[in-house]
Amino acid sequence: MIGRVLSATPVGFQGQIIDVEGDLSAGLPNLQIIGLGNKAIDEAKDRVRSAIKNSLLDFPKGKIVINLAPAELPKDGTHFDLPIALSILLLGGSLTADNIGSGLFVGELALDGSIRPVKSVITAAEAAKAHNVTTVYVPEANAPQALLIDDLSIIPVKDLKQLYLHLKGESHISPATPLDRPVALKRNDVLMDHINGQEQAKRAIAIAVAGRHNILLSGSPGSGKTMLARALNNLLPPLQDSEIIEVTKLHNLGGESIDEIITRRPFRSPHHTASQASIIGGGTKAKPGEISLAHRGTLFLDELLEYPRSILESLRQPLEDRTISVSRTQGKYQYPADFILVGTMNPCPCGYYGDNEKACSCTSMQILNYQKRLSGPLLDRIDLTISVSRVAHEDLLGNKSLSDKQHKAYRSMIESAITYQQNRYSSSNIYNGSIASQDIDKHISLKPEVKAFLVSSAKKLDLSARSYFKIIKVARTIADIDGDQDIETKHIAEALSYRQISAA
Repeated sequence: MIGRVLSATPVGFQGQIIDVEGDLSAGLPNLQIIGLGNKAIDEAKDRVRSAIKNSLLDFPKGKIVINLAPAELPKDGTHFDLPIALSILLLGGSLTADNIGSGLFVGELALDGSIRPVKSVITAAEAAKAHNVTTVYVPEANAPQALLIDDLSIIPVKDLKQLYLHLKGESHISPATPLDRPVALKRNDVLMDHINGQEQAKRAIAIAVAGRHNILLSGSPGSGKTMLARALNNLLPPLQDSEIIEVTKLHNLGGESIDEIITRRPFRSPHHTASQASIIGGGTKAKPGEISLAHRGTLFLDELLEYPRSILESLRQPLEDRTISVSRTQGKYQYPADFILVGTMNPCPCGYYGDNEKACSCTSMQILNYQKRLSGPLLDRIDLTISVSRVAHEDLLGNKSLSDKQHKAYRSMIESAITYQQNRYSSSNIYNGSIASQDIDKHISLKPEVKAFLVSSAKKLDLSARSYFKIIKVARTIADIDGDQDIETKHIAEALSYRQISAA
């Protein structure tokens, strides 16, 4: 006799339907799980046996073989516990195929039969929808996440006994219903009003947010670079429904927030001692890294030049493609990585080169070698660079606003610029900073005199082709910020001013 139950497993960012097949034959009592599972799956046989026994259900006698098909696909996680238990109950006759129906099941079993949340629920729900499966049984704590996927009946389950009675028709579990997800600012959120001075830097931050441009802030210690970075993330508009699914799913696959919905823009700030695998993604299980966990939000690299060069250079491909491919012996996995990179750096090792109040103690060679840590190809992929001057001591406490009036004004300006872009590109997910260079002629036109000024400036500054196109993209965002239909020479000039790193 064969017992079949549907489940699913993540393969990178996508999901794969898994057939949990069970076979019962005569022989010494034994439970064997095959199908290229890892240690957690092998240990499922002990969890399942205890859960069935403690749920006062019958565990069939004989030799039981559970196969996770397709067998050549590596499998990981504890979400197969529930479908394995149901397959065993099918073999023992406690349940029938009609009881199981065409539902898909995921969940980790505790020894007492209760069902714990798992980290692959959104992936399982997406896989179910792709294969026309309309009913998904999930742990109760995971139900809000599963409800992010439309057109599915999500059945929240507390324990194995409750599910058994529901499948037998002796009791009923009502499908889960979505709840409102209010998004509110935290009390410690940094707003533009909290930053005194720095008007030029604030404008650059607004441009970066409006057009989704990467930005580098250079300045002496204590000049407000970190506050500007945090204020940038709070200027981003709320996540759209499709973005909430992507972000929650990534944090779920990364082992974070396995039972909650992410409604705020991610702000990731890995330490410079973090490993390359933790930032880029990978490891033995090819999990998403910080650049993917920052998807649709901000990746903040404080003191950019303190990161190992290998990590900085590995950012070049995801900054260009907005995805990251992680190749391992078991397969190749791809994760989205569409984020705004915000980097900060000191102008020299001591941090005070060009400072108006404190003298720099570095030699010219030390300063040159320090700034050379940032390679030309990586700098080419950063749209705006801005020098941040230290605010005078007498101005630090004088005019600090306790309201969010200035922050709201910037957000209104950004929302208008985003609306212009949505109309221009007929999409809500395409911004000036993300359009391909070959598509610029199609969407952005320059007047002859403006183009002549740009070409002349590019030759004088010896700009690369990538930098040339980035100037056009940034200028387009500046024009959108200012509410101008056409790019003018002043917009090109301002965009050019953001291509050079100078002393504070």
